[in-house]
Amino acid sequence: MTSANGSEFRIALVGCGSMANTWVDYALQRDDAEIVALVDLNEATALTLAEKHHLGGVPIFKDVAEAIQATGANLVFDVTIPEAHEAVTLAALQAGCNVLGEKPLAAGMDPARRMVAVAGQTGHTYAVMQNRRYLPQIHAFRDLVRGHIGTPGFTTANFFIGAHFGGFRDAMASPLLLDMAIHTFDQARFILGADPVSVYCQEFNPPGSWYTGAAAAACIFEFAGGQIFTYNGSWCAEGAPTSWEAEWRVMGSAGTAIWDGTHAPHAEVVTDPQQEGFLRDFRRVEAGASFNNPGPEGHFGCLDEMFAALSEKRPPETDCADNIKSLSMVFGAVESARRGEKVLLGEPTQEGVSR
Repeated sequence: MTSANGSEFRIALVGCGSMANTWVDYALQRDDAEIVALVDLNEATALTLAEKHHLGGVPIFKDVAEAIQATGANLVFDVTIPEAHEAVTLAALQAGCNVLGEKPLAAGMDPARRMVAVAGQTGHTYAVMQNRRYLPQIHAFRDLVRGHIGTPGFTTANFFIGAHFGGFRDAMASPLLLDMAIHTFDQARFILGADPVSVYCQEFNPPGSWYTGAAAAACIFEFAGGQIFTYNGSWCAEGAPTSWEAEWRVMGSAGTAIWDGTHAPHAEVVTDPQQEGFLRDFRRVEAGASFNNPGPEGHFGCLDEMFAALSEKRPPETDCADNIKSLSMVFGAVESARRGEKVLLGEPTQEGVSR
C-alpha cells in the first residue's frame, strides 16, 4: 500500500554509524522509498549522516518506537550493533513495521529464537543482510555444484587473512567465529542447498596473534544427508591471503567444483563413469550464464531481493526463520570449542557477542 506522500516504503533508519551509509545510498536510489526518521543514541552521529546525504529535513530520534509513531514509518533498517538487534527488531515488529537488518540476526541463540517467534506471530518480515549471497561468482559456483558434479559429499572452505583491525575485534573472545564466520557458514548453506545438523570445532590463538581471543578455528559440520563441510580459518594469517569470500572445493559423486573466491569458478567432471583403470579422465566445465549476467551485487543485491519480497508479499531469501540456521552454525561452533565435543545444532545457548 502506498502512503499519502506517494512512497510505498517509509523507512526509519536505526543506527547511523559508518555501515548505515550503504543502506542510505540504496534507499535514496529507489523511487518507492523515503527515509522518514533517523534513530541513534548519539544525536551527533545522526546529524553527521544527515548532512552527508542531504537529509536535513528528516527528524532525529533516540527511540525506535517513538520514531515509528511520530513519522508513520512502515519499514525499519536496523544497522545497530548485534546486542541491540533484539530490542530494535521486537519494538519495530510490534509497532507494525517490517525490519531489514545487518548481520548477525542476533547476539545469541535465545534472542534469535524470540525474534523469529515474534516475526511469525505478528506476520511481519524480519530479514537479515547476507551480502555475499549476491555475488555473481557464488551463483555460478552453486550452479556448477548443483548441476555438474553429482551428489556433493565433502565441501571445504579455507579463510586465511591477517586483518589488523584494531578496536573491539582485538579484544573479542572469539573474533573469527563471532564476527566473520557467519558469512562463510551462510555461503555453505547457499551453495549446497542443505542445512547443518552438528558441528565439532576447535578454536585457538596461533603464535604471533595480535588478538586477545581465539583468532583461528577448525570446524567440521555434518549436513543433512550425511555430507561434510569443513571450515579452516584464521584472522591472523600473515602472507598468502585467501579471498574474503574464502577458497572453496566441493567434491561430488561425479566430479569437483573449485572457486578461489575471486575469479570465475570451474569444475572437473568425470568424462566416462564406466572407464576402467586407476584414475579416470575428466573434462573441465566453466562457469555458466549466472556468472556472465549478474544482477546487483553485495548489499544492493540483497536489498533488491528483500524489497522485491516485501512487494510480492513473500518471505525474503534471508528471512530470519531461515537465517537462524546460519546463526546456529556460529554459536554451535563456539559451544563445541568451549565443551571440546561435538554439538547438535539444536543445543547451543551461547549468549553475548563481545564487542
